[in-house]
Amino acid sequence: MALDKVAGGGLVLLGCGKMGSAMLEGWLDGGLPPASVWVIDPDPSEWLERTGVHINADLPAAPAVVLIAVKPQMMGEALPTLRGMDGEGTLFVSVAAGTPIAAFETALGADRRIVRAMPNTPAAVGRGITAIVGNARAGAGDLDTAEALLGAVGQVVRLDGEAQMDAVTGVSGSGPAYVFHMIECLAAAGEAEGLAPDLAMKLAQATVAGAGALAEGSGETPAQLRVNVTSPNGTTQAGLEVLMDPETGLPPLMRRTVAAAANRSRELRDD
Repeated sequence: MALDKVAGGGLVLLGCGKMGSAMLEGWLDGGLPPASVWVIDPDPSEWLERTGVHINADLPAAPAVVLIAVKPQMMGEALPTLRGMDGEGTLFVSVAAGTPIAAFETALGADRRIVRAMPNTPAAVGRGITAIVGNARAGAGDLDTAEALLGAVGQVVRLDGEAQMDAVTGVSGSGPAYVFHMIECLAAAGEAEGLAPDLAMKLAQATVAGAGALAEGSGETPAQLRVNVTSPNGTTQAGLEVLMDPETGLPPLMRRTVAAAANRSRELRDD
């Protein structure tokens, strides 16, 4: 229903890099007509040119949705494009990292309906998770529309308030990089035990991917899954005794890691 409403009023996508392209592909696969989409991008890809959407054309005066997917450093250049749009009928959704709702209200007007979203990079393969929160003018229907659009690239969760975005940044926004580094470290540890580099990397990648899929799909908690695979006095227990050490293991390290990312998010927000 939400996508039908968007199709009727039109959707403007400002920026079509990796994240914008992943979302657009999901919308088109979900039945959104290409003729109802306008894309503004300074360097459109060959794939984008084949989609049939409007590219760098005159924009509708009052589209149903404007989705802002430009890099934060390009925001100052991009926002003037949107200022002339009718604020009454248009929902603005931003997936631009680090740009708070207040910045959009200042640039576009406090009367605009704005939803801020924080996706993460697995959205590129349809396995992302996005947190959303609206400003005071955005109603339940606006959040439903944003969720329907962002659901094209994975799961969507709703926040109680924008202040939670810093913690979301520390956990899911930056989290894929932590997991990628864990894969690197697990492979390097395998090499140190005598495995060939290619084999160690293949084992590490498949292990992390498989464990993640099991954690998400089994219906059991990660704690129970850990217990299930840990035999008393076995090899897994020996490894976990190192990893779960409350002073030197993963728990304090992850707390410091997430806190550092969340704190940096607060610093960038307050600059």
